[in-house]
Amino acid sequence: MEWKPDRKIKKPLYTQIAEYIENGIIEGRFPVDKPLPSERSLADLCGVNRSTVVAAYSELEANGLIERKKGSGTIISRDIWDLTKKRIPSWNRYIEAGTFLPNIPVMQRIRKQTDESDLINLASGELSSDLFPNEFLRDILAANQFTSNLGYDHQQGNLELRKTIVDHVRKYREIVTEPASVLITSGAQQAIHLVIECLLKPGDAVVVEDPSYSYSLPIFKSAGLKVFPLTVTKNGINPAGIIDLHKKHQIKMIFLNPIFQNPTGTLLPYKQRKEILDISSKFGIPIIEDDPYSLLSFSDDHPATLKSMDSNGNVLYISSLSKIAAPGLRIGWIIGPTSVIERLADAKQQFDFGHSSISQWVGSQFLSSDYFDVHIHLLREELRKRRDTLINHLNDYFGNKIKYYIPMGGIHMWCEFKRDIDEILLLEESIKEGVIFAPGSILGTRKRCIRITYGRATEEQIHQGVRHLFHAYEKMRLGQNPPLR
Repeated sequence: MEWKPDRKIKKPLYTQIAEYIENGIIEGRFPVDKPLPSERSLADLCGVNRSTVVAAYSELEANGLIERKKGSGTIISRDIWDLTKKRIPSWNRYIEAGTFLPNIPVMQRIRKQTDESDLINLASGELSSDLFPNEFLRDILAANQFTSNLGYDHQQGNLELRKTIVDHVRKYREIVTEPASVLITSGAQQAIHLVIECLLKPGDAVVVEDPSYSYSLPIFKSAGLKVFPLTVTKNGINPAGIIDLHKKHQIKMIFLNPIFQNPTGTLLPYKQRKEILDISSKFGIPIIEDDPYSLLSFSDDHPATLKSMDSNGNVLYISSLSKIAAPGLRIGWIIGPTSVIERLADAKQQFDFGHSSISQWVGSQFLSSDYFDVHIHLLREELRKRRDTLINHLNDYFGNKIKYYIPMGGIHMWCEFKRDIDEILLLEESIKEGVIFAPGSILGTRKRCIRITYGRATEEQIHQGVRHLFHAYEKMRLGQNPPLR
């Protein structure tokens, strides 16, 4: 067998192998009275992984062309043309045909490793469990009787929770709104998905920050959007870049995380926030403000959200309890014009018939409690200590080999190596050393960058994590195993 799949074309290797064997059966190159090559031998002949051959044989089996029997190997079906033959779906083709794209492979790898391995987690964008308000939530459940309806609630979410959010955003974020302008979602990410699915169409041009969390979301590509990135510096994006892009591409929407941005931790200066709002008003471009971190400032200066500065109704505001309480509550919200909220609520109702009554009740109790102020104060102090611990150990181990932005709030630090380095290979070496982070290339276009999250690990874990990250870096730099410092 001299044939090999063509790696230069877009067609998957397993599909090429399956088609080659199918054509060979039809043309007689693979006789019915002889078994097909084993998975391992065919993988060697084709120069591919065994898993690729397994997928190819599964495809052929699904189409009723071959049979796989223990002791007999893989054989050509003797009744290919028998219409009564039972067949199974070709799931691989269905998986590839879907319009909703999977996470990029590196994101899948990070998720799998954090779920299945005991690694020091500097990758996951969530708080560690010791920062959750566990005791208070237990007290809520023990001391208060749940009397709300367990049936389907209002499609915009429980009214009491929406009233609580109205009070909360007025007090803590200086946003004036009303319950009719609030939609409860299953976290901030569902809110972003609803906006994309309901308010945009294939071919629309949108702006995202580079780097940004939005950059990593396949939903933009799944929806057929044209995504134009704007570079984030230590002072955020340059508003003039929006005008340039709009003149060329007719921008339909701007996605921003202006306060303690993910992944850079930067704060968009007030002057630039004002300029962006002016641009939005001048050209009629909606802004989607993702605000998970504005309450996590490490100083007494609490930056104003774009929504609090918006006098024209140009901003759709998204936030959640995930980064200030616990992601498991799955409580997020969108605030915007009532007509938009009703449209998004109708779509959410079609997706899941609304949110859990119990988690909405718990969320309302938490946000309206006197304990909330205490929790936020403790959370800020603890995150500030972990940030400082990370900075100290980065300086101790890496010295001038790395540069970074010092975040004044939030949970992320953006680091750039001063020499060329493949951050994906560094990730693999770091996993071997027992620590995991987020490579910068999955969050933007810049090379040599990584995101380190300090909200998930303890101070001691941060120390050990940086230590093992440095060891992985030195192994790559020196091509050997240097002793751990």
